[in-house]
Amino acid sequence: MTIEATHDRMRTAAPTALATPDLIRESGQRGDSEMRTIIHPRWVRVTHWVNVVAMVVMISSGWEIYNASPLFPFKFPREITLGGWLAGALLWHFAAMWLLAVNGLVYIALGIVTGRFRRKLVPIRPGDVLADTKAAFTGKLAHNDLSVYNAVQKLLYLGVILAGIVIVLSGISIWKPVQLQELTAVFGGYDAARYVHFFCMAAIVGFLVVHVLLALIVPKSLRAMITGR
Repeated sequence: MTIEATHDRMRTAAPTALATPDLIRESGQRGDSEMRTIIHPRWVRVTHWVNVVAMVVMISSGWEIYNASPLFPFKFPREITLGGWLAGALLWHFAAMWLLAVNGLVYIALGIVTGRFRRKLVPIRPGDVLADTKAAFTGKLAHNDLSVYNAVQKLLYLGVILAGIVIVLSGISIWKPVQLQELTAVFGGYDAARYVHFFCMAAIVGFLVVHVLLALIVPKSLRAMITGR
């Protein structure tokens, strides 16, 4: 066997390097493989877009349900509600509720098991939040590395996850106040649970507005949620 043949066999048998959770090895036409950063793995992207559908349906149908028995002296325009009337809105709302709940459980479970939450969302330091908030309002907050969340993003993402959990639980307590009276009591009773549900909805809508604005300001963040990079 020649020296060249031996070298060829050694190159062929060389073990492939193990990829970290956020990296993937791809081979190019040049014959060299390179590591490219995966910002959002596939499960994050799938649960994100399923969540978008569930949230839009839940919020718009929820506004129609609210209009049937308002908590405050205003109603939502019918043009932005879903369901047409109370019964129709309830059907849409319950369907989206189960989609949101199952999708949310999958997202949270995978976020914990894969360590993504630990890597991406903690720690959150008050000083960093203040500094990044000031930078955001002065237009100096950098978005060069989308794989790293700033302190404001960490706080908002953790906050919306918490709001999502509370809005599902408060919604269930409103839906079954007698069968789940212990859960309803946690929120201070049926009427109080409705207020909790409403304010969680308002917090989520506020988050979505900021989220969409960020996607418009930093278009590559939207691309990353579609392609992963």
